[in-house]
Amino acid sequence: MALSGPQKTVMQTVSLVVLMGGLAWASVPFYDWFCRVTGFGGVPGQVDTASEEILDQTIKVRFDGSINAGLAWEFKPVVREMELRIGETGLAFYEAYNPTSRPIAGQASYNVTPYTAGAFFEKIDCFCFTEQVLAPGERVQMPVSFYVDPEIVKDRDGKFVHTITLSYTFYQIDLPEGYAALEQGTTTDLN
Repeated sequence: MALSGPQKTVMQTVSLVVLMGGLAWASVPFYDWFCRVTGFGGVPGQVDTASEEILDQTIKVRFDGSINAGLAWEFKPVVREMELRIGETGLAFYEAYNPTSRPIAGQASYNVTPYTAGAFFEKIDCFCFTEQVLAPGERVQMPVSFYVDPEIVKDRDGKFVHTITLSYTFYQIDLPEGYAALEQGTTTDLN
């Protein structure tokens, strides 16, 4: 059955809208993947092991922490700045505190400035890779281990970077299934 002119136009328009909606939906995860792989937008990389090369040159790393409006936590870096050799593994801690009478879940987003340093800032392990749940009144120190890739000294723009700032912002998320019962005052086995 052949479509008439107006029916064909409607079908083409609907197909275009569905295609554009699908592309818009896929663009967010694709952009996130692209930023993580390339360091674009100051997004640091994620690696499994420490650097094999450590240079005599040093670099300062500053730490910043904030919370999104609506999250009732306190969140801050334990140390505001450290200096380490390029390629050397650094270990920093952030402290989070839940002053409320209910459990709260959060997820951290992060970036690195200047943006040119994002491609060279490598995280080995980080609290930001997973969601965090704090019980009422709980205070925790969360680690991040990282290094600055020695390739930064060979980069056209990176070689001029002497200070890098690692920033985290915590956002409230829904409690995981096992924790939802705690919020309502019932007991649940979380193991």
